[in-house]
Amino acid sequence: MKDKRFYDFLHRQIPVLMVLSLFPGLGYLFLGWLNDIFMPAFVWYLLVIAVALWGYRLYRILDFDAMGESRRDHWYRQCSWFVYAFFLLWTLIFLLYVGQDAYKLHYIAIFTEIGAAVVASSLLASDRRLYRPTIFILMVPLIIYFLFIGEWYGYVLTIFACTLTWVLLYAATSSHNLLMQAYHQATHDSLTAIYNRQYFIEHLQTRMNSLSESGEFAYLLLIDLDHFKTVNDSLGHDIGDHLLQDVVARLQQQTPAGAVLARLGGDEFIITGGDFAGRAACEQAALELSANLIARLKEIYVVAKHHLYISASIGVSIISRRGANAGTFIKEADIAMYEVKAKGRDGVFMFNEEMSARVENRLEIERLLHFALANNEITLHYQPQLDRTGRVVGVEALARWNNASLGSVSPAQFIPIAEQTGLIVELGSHILETAFRTLREWHDQGIELDQFSINLSMRQLTHYDFEAQVDTLAQRHLDAGLCRKLMFEITESIDAEDINQVILVMNRVKQLGIRFSMDDFGTGYSSLSYLNRLPLDEIKIDRAFVCVLGHEKEGQAMVSTILDMAKILKLNVVAEGVETAEQFDFLFRHDCQLFQGYYFAKPLPQDQFLSYYRQRQSG
Repeated sequence: MKDKRFYDFLHRQIPVLMVLSLFPGLGYLFLGWLNDIFMPAFVWYLLVIAVALWGYRLYRILDFDAMGESRRDHWYRQCSWFVYAFFLLWTLIFLLYVGQDAYKLHYIAIFTEIGAAVVASSLLASDRRLYRPTIFILMVPLIIYFLFIGEWYGYVLTIFACTLTWVLLYAATSSHNLLMQAYHQATHDSLTAIYNRQYFIEHLQTRMNSLSESGEFAYLLLIDLDHFKTVNDSLGHDIGDHLLQDVVARLQQQTPAGAVLARLGGDEFIITGGDFAGRAACEQAALELSANLIARLKEIYVVAKHHLYISASIGVSIISRRGANAGTFIKEADIAMYEVKAKGRDGVFMFNEEMSARVENRLEIERLLHFALANNEITLHYQPQLDRTGRVVGVEALARWNNASLGSVSPAQFIPIAEQTGLIVELGSHILETAFRTLREWHDQGIELDQFSINLSMRQLTHYDFEAQVDTLAQRHLDAGLCRKLMFEITESIDAEDINQVILVMNRVKQLGIRFSMDDFGTGYSSLSYLNRLPLDEIKIDRAFVCVLGHEKEGQAMVSTILDMAKILKLNVVAEGVETAEQFDFLFRHDCQLFQGYYFAKPLPQDQFLSYYRQRQSG
């Protein structure tokens, strides 16, 4: 048992042993003065003080979290010698006083020796390598003393002393076994019998300290089983548990000697190992091990007559002296592993500096995004939508974020982060209110538009308060005529389990006169089925199809098909991302009704949009 608790326990015994040396030692010094053996007792006590000072130094220098393995081993060896020295001194005082029959000091010496043995069996039970030799150091001289008395009672005492020695060893061993059992339960996974997360993090911190001292490198592999949840859901958790045990057996076969394998939880496992002088060699070893693990894990499993196939995604992080804590490298491996997931699973990805910079940037964006609304950093820009005559008939409101330290942050960066963190609901509420208020102000200024488009997040649309919020804002800022100008844009990224809820919400909102458009149409995997079920009024052809018009026949065919389909379904069509005259001409010739893109205007601040609108209308 060599985890933090072991060292803490041993660390706490040092002052106890110091007290048990110094204060009772004064009593022996006094008895020596009374019985004409002061000088030997005085020399003995000086040795006690020296050992106590040694123990005090050991007590002060232990810093488990900052020490590497070699420094901890060195401290443990020093502490072991301190313990042996402490109890050898009590054996020495026993040998000094046990011969003083005239002063009856032998009785005190015998009692002290027995007491010291009891103390050793109690305080040192956590470490078998300490309590066993210590008990013998203390009890063997006592047994020999009783044996050489030469009287019958001496033989009886010898038997009693041997019996006591056995009892002390038995008690200490029983306590040790209980401690080891508790330690094993606390540091091992109950299902797979390998190390658990708690142990691994402590071990990893120690490895990091060692690497910091040596300047070497080690690897960290985070292994996540692909689609394991499907096994649990379809075949039951018993089959899943057996599968995990088989997976662990294969991982253990491939794990190199000296490496540590642990289960972080669920179907995630982690391996750390290696001491490499160079980073390149460490990376090579990590990738080779990862490839072997993936190949082995993909082999067929037979569990309760079920033939199962699974793969794994592995994220790799290289451990070096630069890490602040163990969690840093686990998080890096986790980020790399999710990179594998994003690219289709069943592969390996190594965390690198580019990814590190990207993650740090994302975290900074996430942190500052929490204050963006309070600091009035979120504004709306407006991109015109033109009809076939070139008249501005609509506009799309687009969120923009300008931060003092980050500058202008692209919506492609901060909108996904807002989605993932839940900030999109608060951000969406701000955009809705700003857009509703702007529509009213423009109407009062004589700015007449057929439609005013606002992007909605699926998370925002399905939020419990969305309908009430839209109704409140409509009553506060709009009338029935202005509500009919609103166009809420949604994307095709609707989960199958959410589709019924989405349709319900859309139908309720449409009762206010608000219309719905499907943004980025054609990029989703279920567009046709959604067109039949969702109460849509408009579709927007994704810019990915528009940008290839003029030089890719496949793109032209796709756009023509979308336009024909929209006619059949009586849906309006907006082509977004129009950037060239060639693209516009193609769309115009194929009866597209509305156009949006840089060919006409980029998203504009409110004052610039109003100038553009008036210029177009007057022209």
